[in-house]
Amino acid sequence: MKVALHNKIILILICSILFVSCKSKYNGAIEKSSPIGLSIEYIRQPQDILIIDLKPEFSWELLNNAIQQLSYRVLVASSKIVLENDNGDVWDSGKVDSNNSINVEFNGTPLEVGNTYFWKVKIWDINQIETQFSEIQSFKTGTKKNVITSANSFHVDKIKPKTIEKIGNNSYFLDFEKAAFATLHFNYNTAVKDTLVVHIGEELINGRINREPKGSIRYQKIKVPVTPNQIAYQLKISADKRNTKSVAVALPDSFPVLMPFRYAEIENVKQTPKLNNFTQLAYRSYWEDDQSYFKSSDSILNQVWDLCKYTIKATTFAGLYVDGDRERIPYEADAYLNQLSHYTTDKEYAMARQTIEYFMEHPTWPTEWQLHVALMFCADYMYTGNSELIEKYYDELKHKTLMELKRKDGLISSSKSTPEFMKKLGFKNKKTKLKDIVDWPPAQKDTYWKLATAEGERDGFVFTPINTVINSLYYRNVEIMAEFAQLLGKLDEEKEYRDLAAQVKTSINNKLFDAENGFYKDGEDTNHASLHANMMALAFNIVPEKHVKSVAEFIKSRGMACSVYGAQYLLEALYNANESDYALSLLTSKENRSWYNMIKIGSTMTLEAWDMKYKPNSDWNHAWGAAPANIIPRYLWGIKPLTPGYAIASIKPQLQDLSSTSIIVPTIRGRLKADYILLADKTAKYVLEIPSNMKAEFEVKPGSKVKVNHEIRICKTGIIS
Repeated sequence: MKVALHNKIILILICSILFVSCKSKYNGAIEKSSPIGLSIEYIRQPQDILIIDLKPEFSWELLNNAIQQLSYRVLVASSKIVLENDNGDVWDSGKVDSNNSINVEFNGTPLEVGNTYFWKVKIWDINQIETQFSEIQSFKTGTKKNVITSANSFHVDKIKPKTIEKIGNNSYFLDFEKAAFATLHFNYNTAVKDTLVVHIGEELINGRINREPKGSIRYQKIKVPVTPNQIAYQLKISADKRNTKSVAVALPDSFPVLMPFRYAEIENVKQTPKLNNFTQLAYRSYWEDDQSYFKSSDSILNQVWDLCKYTIKATTFAGLYVDGDRERIPYEADAYLNQLSHYTTDKEYAMARQTIEYFMEHPTWPTEWQLHVALMFCADYMYTGNSELIEKYYDELKHKTLMELKRKDGLISSSKSTPEFMKKLGFKNKKTKLKDIVDWPPAQKDTYWKLATAEGERDGFVFTPINTVINSLYYRNVEIMAEFAQLLGKLDEEKEYRDLAAQVKTSINNKLFDAENGFYKDGEDTNHASLHANMMALAFNIVPEKHVKSVAEFIKSRGMACSVYGAQYLLEALYNANESDYALSLLTSKENRSWYNMIKIGSTMTLEAWDMKYKPNSDWNHAWGAAPANIIPRYLWGIKPLTPGYAIASIKPQLQDLSSTSIIVPTIRGRLKADYILLADKTAKYVLEIPSNMKAEFEVKPGSKVKVNHEIRICKTGIIS
């Protein structure tokens, strides 16, 4: 695999357990430092929520001077005073000889619902040095029917306006710099009863809030009565009828009505207001900004990263992955992209797990969306190393793969679904049917919209009962089920799945690949080839090595002929084919179909579509448009978990056109940090800081001369491990 153009590489590893020449940067006085980054059920501040699993998992991080954990001891107590005396009256694990620092399951006196408990941990490091105990963390137990995931806490950011400007007689304009799901709090003194008029919105036109925005861009006008005996006020925003329907995710009762807005205009103000008089109350789920970071020599790429990272943060307001403010409904494909980007921007796993459990009861109708559920389970397992969801839902997950719709050659068609099968998927309405959509929105002929491109976001895809997009996703589902069957010790089922996966892959290549033209057709009974058929086959590693080049060339010939959702798989396909130069050109493009276009038109979150002209009812706060938040860490830098729970990290950078870049990627074991610079003699220099208790494999071009911590070697295989 080509991952670098440079034959000379300097690799500096800081405190990695893989490279024995690594030296500790900590002095002896700190070597007894205790574990940090404690969490229970993946919640970093559990004192604010209820832990509903009565056999919870404990996790912690190690300071880098520990390098590797050899043993641990966990204490759980009924009171803080008891625990301060090193007494685990609820559970004392004793000294356990294990390097496991994640998913350590409680194994003491049964926990009781409604009680508060306290825990701490110590470890023995690679030199058998016993550390001090960690700080104490408390948690309270609760209960919830039919699910095992504990929900994280909500928080409110109090944001002052960046600027305030007088725009007319008694009128002022406020800019809070970024849109947020929020309301407005302000202080105002008046000697007489009066009424202020407040406008809030996401979009400007001619320097003022757009009072008639297109589609689902938000704006609202609110009249606020003010009186002499009141100083503090909070806007009473009117609820939107569509995003508060029964199918939408309801916000907690303690929340006010929220609307995404960046700007405010206040009319009929009889005093000169100050910045401190106004506060945007931005609601979100738990978040730690310093868990991720990215900068590079490309300023456009930096802006795209910032846009996408902030989108992931701001759209956590609902506690589940929802599709944006237009509907506030969880959809499986949206959620999968959101999940990947959440994992690469913050050390947060509970929201994804909650959303997975939600989908087991609340499926949505697109065929492809059902095929994203197994992808969510797999991502959760790889990033957390926890198999509880797989164990709980394994049998139901089989239905989500749609394998019951297969014909003799292994390929599936949604046309074979029945009301009985839809019930197995979790649908309550017997009339609901699966429908292939490939991408969204559809062609202009299938919608009432006037679109900038008549084919919509589908590149002219021709629908047939057996199509390449559906079966590419299906192939990956069957692969995942084989992995899960192996994990659960179901060896007969594992063999069945592996045999089926091989059959599906063969059938796709024999029946859906056009060997004469070197590309994949959209499906049987058509000769049309779209971007989507080819990018999905390449993204899921279906394409034989001898055809990768021709398929990649076809993909490149189509440009960004897909939606912001499809862009996830387009970029994955390009990086899989080592077309990183072209992938980077798409990430940094300034064309209409680009992330930079979203910035240029004034949004501070990613849009539902590339531009309003491609989907006229779009909203300006859609996390499925934030693919670069995961593509940059996972493909451009190539940082992924190679084994579940990041026991081994894979680092396969494809940074060809960048002269420098730095990144921080959150993992369950701590933050992985990396720096790159291209030296004057064209030597690529990497400095990597791998969290303790993690191994890593770094991939370079085979045959590269590599200096690792002052040791020069020729890397014949391309893998440094």
